[in-house]
Amino acid sequence: MFDEMSTCRVEMVLPTRIGYERIAMECSASFAKCWGTVAERIEDLKTAVAEACLNAMEHGNKGRPEARVVVTLDMVNGSIVVQVKDEGSGIPEIPPDPDIQKKIEELEPARGLGLFLIRHLMDQVEFNKFTEQGHVVRMVIRLENPQPVS
Repeated sequence: MFDEMSTCRVEMVLPTRIGYERIAMECSASFAKCWGTVAERIEDLKTAVAEACLNAMEHGNKGRPEARVVVTLDMVNGSIVVQVKDEGSGIPEIPPDPDIQKKIEELEPARGLGLFLIRHLMDQVEFNKFTEQGHVVRMVIRLENPQPVS
């Protein structure tokens, strides 16, 4: 599933229950802090991880309580690589970015912004990676001079 050399890995297995994405958010923040990541990038990471987990729970696993979401965090060549795996069949079609100004002007609900946020907060994103167990979203956030904090 992971073809690059990871110097550090953390893995979480979450139930498909809204609210558990917060565990992945906090774990990703702690992981990033361990590598000296600046606060602004930690917030970007937390948001992207939460959105990916919510999408995995709602759309990938379709809310099935027996389905799991697996989140891995890896430090690879100065970047944090996050993979969020669900038991679904992937995203049928990646939608284009929404018209944010139109949403604001028409007071549309803030739904449907998850993929937009993930794409714009992370340095690299791959949707629709498949494994034998399901669908994976892979996100990369590059760090400047990452050093393990002791």
